[in-house]
Amino acid sequence: MDKQTKIFIAGHRGMVGGAIKRVLERQGFTNLLYRASSELDLRNQAAVNEFFETEKPEVVVDAAARVGGILANNNYPYPFLMENMQIQNNLIDAALQTGVDKFIFLGSSCIYPKLAPQPLKEEYLLTDSLEPTNEWYAIAKISGVKACEAIRKQFGKDYVSLMPTNLYGTHDNFDLQSSHVLPAMIRKFHEAKENGHVPVTLWGSGTPMREFLFVDDLAEAVLFALDNVLPEHLYNVGTGTDLTIKELAETIQVAVGHQGDIIWDSSKPDGTPRKLMDISKMHELGWKHKVELKEGIEKTYGWFLENQNNYKEVKL
Repeated sequence: MDKQTKIFIAGHRGMVGGAIKRVLERQGFTNLLYRASSELDLRNQAAVNEFFETEKPEVVVDAAARVGGILANNNYPYPFLMENMQIQNNLIDAALQTGVDKFIFLGSSCIYPKLAPQPLKEEYLLTDSLEPTNEWYAIAKISGVKACEAIRKQFGKDYVSLMPTNLYGTHDNFDLQSSHVLPAMIRKFHEAKENGHVPVTLWGSGTPMREFLFVDDLAEAVLFALDNVLPEHLYNVGTGTDLTIKELAETIQVAVGHQGDIIWDSSKPDGTPRKLMDISKMHELGWKHKVELKEGIEKTYGWFLENQNNYKEVKL
């Protein structure tokens, strides 16, 4: 892709959008377009349409979303459904109406059925029931995938959906009320260490298996999708390997240096038993992750230590 191409990164201040912005800047892209939510409310259709008409981006990367872990999804189902649909629908439709030929939509592995065979293949979409604790977010993202697929089918445009596995990394959200499992564990183990290595209580049994991708690797996958015309509409993005939540906790505990006990609260939900992505389609095209989990956790904890007085607190 030409380095002068005008690319709109929606959600550039989030962990994912920020990583995409940094990767594109390092690659020499000089015509990047972005707006803070205070400047452009992506939930406002008229505002989004006016922005597209005025700025006329050539390419759109949709990294904007309302996100959170099990607790946030459970407690706030309506905004997780409605706000995500508003954001993506406004972006996708405005892109179509203003002649944007390339659109990259970012979703989540939670779009796949709770009990789908492992590893998760793209063709498993809509074959069974979703995980109840995050179905609101999943349904919104599924509608975005289908909107992009419909545009490809009807208009022949290069609109592609990338479904990352569980993401983590620098600039993550460490707010214990709304964060995902990995950054929440980093904060819990760090604060327990600071308090004399007191025990850490974690949700569930520790037996579910999860896959984790360092956010910079997802940004590289977006760059790959920008530089290539991908032949299909939906691609999984991950590492292809997983581990139990218990193993994750022990890995983070070592990285942080916490020496106390871990207590598992089995009265709390585990979520989906296993969620491993089949990433063979992206591998066949030539993309592969670079950062392994131990290294990624160490990088994330290092960033956390440097920024712990400025937690990204999410108000719900």
